Amino acid sequence: MTPQILAGEWLDIGWVNEIPVRGARTVQVEGGDDIAVFRTGENRVFALLDRCPHKHGRLSQGIVHGGAVACPLHNWRISLSTGEALGEDKGCTPVVPVKISGGRVLICRASTLKAAA
Repeated sequence: MTPQILAGEWLDIGWVNEIPVRGARTVQVEGGDDIAVFRTGENRVFALLDRCPHKHGRLSQGIVHGGAVACPLHNWRISLSTGEALGEDKGCTPVVPVKISGGRVLICRASTLKAAA
């Protein structure tokens, strides 16, 4: 993704079309866990801490199915909107608020720092 630009409480991380459909890009957080930014087949964008609540697999390397991502380690399905494990699995990964403005993806700076800490 392109360099991060601070815009008040929101961090501009690049163009929507830089995130592959049904895929993810990561935002590196100095001194903390990365943030995974996902784009669904319906062109919706979500951001989660890039760590599965089960065995800490990198969710950014998983496959996006509808509104969930499958962890690449043990196939846990994590809701992109809530961060909750789906089905019989239990656990949650922090959600980072995200919005689109003029085709640019913005994530909440304060939430990013809190989630990554």
